[in-house]
Amino acid sequence: MLPAPAVFHFPWEVNSGAVKEGGSVRTFGRLVSYQPEESKATLSAQNAATQHQVVVQTTFVEPFEPIIGAQYLVVGEIENSEGGDGVMVRARVLNCVDGVNLALLQRAVNEQRSYFRERMESKGDAPP
Repeated sequence: MLPAPAVFHFPWEVNSGAVKEGGSVRTFGRLVSYQPEESKATLSAQNAATQHQVVVQTTFVEPFEPIIGAQYLVVGEIENSEGGDGVMVRARVLNCVDGVNLALLQRAVNEQRSYFRERMESKGDAPP
């Protein structure tokens, strides 16, 4: 059986507990650091005036040639990080998507969520 498809979550939603451990997730951010000896990368994104960071385990996507400052899209599973200080994404896919219009991406994700919400509500109203 295949796992559930990864749902798009904004970086500020990943660390908020909106995604349970083991859940598949898609998110994005600007690469701010990479520690090859630990196979960890840190992505950062801004929402309003707050900077949010997502730790990414890169073991499954190595060899990884990082471009510090570039935008990345990651698909993977949520895991509790060592030390219990938050969560990390164990990357299955980590692609550089530099040049993506983030405002348009956020708008598209919100539109998709709205569509799915409306579709679920209409299914609930329909007779069996």
